[in-house]
Amino acid sequence: MQESEPLYVISVASRLLQLHPQTLRKYEREGFVAPSRTSGNLRLYSGEDIERLKQVKYLVEEQGINLAGVQMALQLTHEIRGLQDELRSRERGDYDAIATALGGLLELMGASPDVEESRPPRVAVEVRVSKRSRNQERP
Repeated sequence: MQESEPLYVISVASRLLQLHPQTLRKYEREGFVAPSRTSGNLRLYSGEDIERLKQVKYLVEEQGINLAGVQMALQLTHEIRGLQDELRSRERGDYDAIATALGGLLELMGASPDVEESRPPRVAVEVRVSKRSRNQERP
């Protein structure tokens, strides 16, 4: 995130994306975005966060993908962008064509093909621990 990049509080991000603020909070809990916080603990969404949330919205609402599928699509988006960067850095014409084709895959997944990602999507992990008394333990 750049110093001069605009940041949006949750109410503005909600209006930009046409998503309920509670949905944005849920997507944060799922690990799709990690907005920065003010000293007063307000969420601040970057342009990168907004782009990622647009992709999430597209995948959920228009493609009918569940949240586990969205997590996979975000990871693939990150991997494809990395491949594009690597191919373009090698400065060969045939690699540019491959990088462009990868951009088409990004569009299929609802991602903007020209957006640079500064961090990979976080993966949410849930751990459940149950307590059992010694009498209830399995052999």
